[in-house]
Amino acid sequence: MSDTNRTHFTNPSTFILLGIPGLEPFYVWISIPFGAMYAIALLGNSTILFIVKTEPSLHEPMYYFLCMLAITDLVLNTSILPKSLSIFWFNSREIDFSACFTQMYFVLCFSVIETGIFVAMALDRYVAICHPLRHSTILTSPIVAKIGLAVVLRGAVITLPFLILARQWPYCRTNLIPQPFCAHIAVVSLACGDTHASSDYGLFVLFCVNGLDVTFIVISYTQILRAIFRLPTKDVRLKTFGTCGSHLCAIVAFYIPGLFLSLLQRFAQNVPVHFHILFANLCLLMPNMLNPIIFGMRTKQVWERLFGRFSLKGT
Repeated sequence: MSDTNRTHFTNPSTFILLGIPGLEPFYVWISIPFGAMYAIALLGNSTILFIVKTEPSLHEPMYYFLCMLAITDLVLNTSILPKSLSIFWFNSREIDFSACFTQMYFVLCFSVIETGIFVAMALDRYVAICHPLRHSTILTSPIVAKIGLAVVLRGAVITLPFLILARQWPYCRTNLIPQPFCAHIAVVSLACGDTHASSDYGLFVLFCVNGLDVTFIVISYTQILRAIFRLPTKDVRLKTFGTCGSHLCAIVAFYIPGLFLSLLQRFAQNVPVHFHILFANLCLLMPNMLNPIIFGMRTKQVWERLFGRFSLKGT
């Protein structure tokens, strides 16, 4: 590292995003899957939003939550990938100090919102299967709107201390961030002084927020499975359980990569740093691309509406 990069300063006007250090010769090739993920996420999530909006028969709680998930995925991908692709394609590495913290906040906020949406979807499946006759009276449109607002506000409020704590540290070591975007840990690690408060709050969110979300989802599906096993025939049980398939696949796509990443960071210390960075970015971005595919392929109503519209255009 050059001497200029070691110059001591306080809160630089810009940070330098290094992308994926060690893989610079392969940036053009790396940009292909990243660009494809962004294009698929944009097309898939926008298609879901369009279909749900234009089909009155899909104006139900499940599809309202699906629209919230699609919007969340669009915001997450758009917060990260345009800047990442500009690094891979044009070597545009500078990002304004305030813009960096804004990007960091959006990534953290909408990640928390996404877990909240999965909880809301689990609630919808629980009511639909365990209390089918009361589903329309329990999850009315105003209630769904209030749940959606609560999920968004929870994400915004829970994430705000990350930003407040990160902004209070003096940044006087370097302005080089070894990531293609302003990841929270990468930014805070550049701060001078004791940053344990940020780390401790991160652990609090991980265990108390994400942990509670996972616990609620597990409890909901425990009750759902109990209700399914009480159904009279195998065909009815399979059909009922099939209504949860998309939600379960999306949960697996969201939580399992994060679990593998956590294990990798703790126990695979000899793995090259660039592999950690690349895998972490894929774990964050891949679910946003997979969600519209999962719900589009496994949700019969969405697939039928999409297929029907293409058939009408072809006639």
